[in-house]
Amino acid sequence: MPKLAANLTMMFTELPFADRFAAAGAAGFKGIECLAPYELPIETFKAALEGSGARMVLFNCPPGNWAAGDRGMAADPERVAEFRASFDAALAYAAAVDCPRLHVMSGLVRPGEDRARWIDTYVANLAYAADRVASLDVDLLIEPINSRVDMPRYLVDRTDLAMEIIGRVGSAKVRLQYDIYHMQIMEGDLLRSIERLLPHIGHIQLADNPGRNEPGTGEINYAHILPALDRLGYDGWVGCEYRPAGETLAGLGWAKDFI
Repeated sequence: MPKLAANLTMMFTELPFADRFAAAGAAGFKGIECLAPYELPIETFKAALEGSGARMVLFNCPPGNWAAGDRGMAADPERVAEFRASFDAALAYAAAVDCPRLHVMSGLVRPGEDRARWIDTYVANLAYAADRVASLDVDLLIEPINSRVDMPRYLVDRTDLAMEIIGRVGSAKVRLQYDIYHMQIMEGDLLRSIERLLPHIGHIQLADNPGRNEPGTGEINYAHILPALDRLGYDGWVGCEYRPAGETLAGLGWAKDFI
C-alpha cells in the first residue's frame, strides 16, 4: 500500500503553516513534505513536526526568492556561491528533523542563455552537494517539472534530461523525484515510465491533471496507478503535492484506503 505524505505547502492552507503539521497528523498522514520549511525557525519547525506524530520525508533546498520568481538556483552559473552557501541551511534543517531527502531545484533558464552551460553548472553543484552528504543519511533528488503549464523555462522538464544529469554526477546519492502530474503533462505513458525508471526513483509525487487538484478531479487514473506502484515494488513515499479543490479534509475521500 503506498505511503502517503501530506505536502504542507499546498494542503491544509486553511491554517497557518506551523499549524498544518498537527492537522496532517490528525488526518492520518504518517509522512509530511513541504516546499521549504525556512520560514519557521529550526526549533519551531522541529516542534511542529514532533507534535504531528508524522515524519518529515522531503523538503527542498532554498529555492532563492520565490516571491520574486526564483524556482531554484542550482543550475544558474551566476549563483554558484549563493547556492552552495544556502545548502548549509538545508543541511541544518534536515539534521534537526532527520529528513532523508532534499530536492535540489535547477531553476529557470534566462532567455538567450546557453542551456548546456546551465546543465554543466547543475551537474557541478549536485556533485558538490553529493560530496557534502556522502556520510549522511540524506539523498538528493532532482525533479523534472513541466515547462508547458507550471514553470516555463524550467531547465529540467523531462525524465531523459534528468537521467542524463544523474548519470553525469555519478553518485548514488542523487536520485530521481518522479511527479506523476508533471510527467502526465510532459510525457504520459505513466506506468511504463515509472517501471523503467524505478531503480532510480527516490520519491514520487501526485496531483491530478488538469488543475493540479486531488486525485479523482481530472484525467489520471489513480485508482489504477496507486495499486500498480505496489505491484511494481515501489516502497517509498508518495507526496500529495496538490491544491485541494475545496477544504483539504473534504477532499481526502480518495485517500481513505491509504491513510
